[in-house]
Amino acid sequence: MYSVIVVPPMCGSAEGQVRIAAGERLTFGRAGADGALAIDHAGVPRVAGEITAHRSFWLLSNLSEDQTYVVENPEGAGEHLKIAPGRTEAPVPFEFSRVVLPAAGDLLTFDVWAPRHAFRSTDRRGLPGAATAPAFALDRTSRYFAVLAALCEPRLRGEPHAPLPAVEQLVERLHPVWPTVSRSSVYWNIDYLALKLRLRPGPDTATPGLRVNGKKESLVSLALRFDLVREDDLVVLAAPAGEMVR
Repeated sequence: MYSVIVVPPMCGSAEGQVRIAAGERLTFGRAGADGALAIDHAGVPRVAGEITAHRSFWLLSNLSEDQTYVVENPEGAGEHLKIAPGRTEAPVPFEFSRVVLPAAGDLLTFDVWAPRHAFRSTDRRGLPGAATAPAFALDRTSRYFAVLAALCEPRLRGEPHAPLPAVEQLVERLHPVWPTVSRSSVYWNIDYLALKLRLRPGPDTATPGLRVNGKKESLVSLALRFDLVREDDLVVLAAPAGEMVR
């Protein structure tokens, strides 16, 4: 039973995919000999790397002399791993991965899927003792959450390096679900989020005269790193008439 599927560059059908079972290895590179995945580019080493399937995840070895490889999570809003030259068997935890190889000024990619990912139930109800306090308590029906979702939207929609929307763009984006939104209310909610998520000190602990910069970038970075906002949450920006965020 295979555990990992490798999708070669420009592969448009299932026939071209390579399925490997746990413990099996697949090398890739310019040479492409003996069943290896061929990547025909002069900037790719003859033997560039190796993929090893391991149950529900896979391992990547970077066999190049001087090129760092990047493994992106296409659904992770910028989530990625860097695999240094010479690193062997680095575990890759993503269910969907895109391996990026720098090659003589080009960036070549191929995909690796790990469809055997499994998840256990996280339900802890019924256990004795006090409940665990949540790491981040966010009300998904609130206006501040809609502001956070609008801030994260460009990067959640598949553009991990997209510039963050300006406040004017946020006002325009939020208007359908929040008709009275204004620049000042957006600023207020951003300030509140920074305080709530502890990106800025409270008034009792703040250092006088010390200004916190990059607030929007810090909020989005934290939200995406810890999945405080997911692509599914963008529905709050398209609430049907009569269901405005409060």
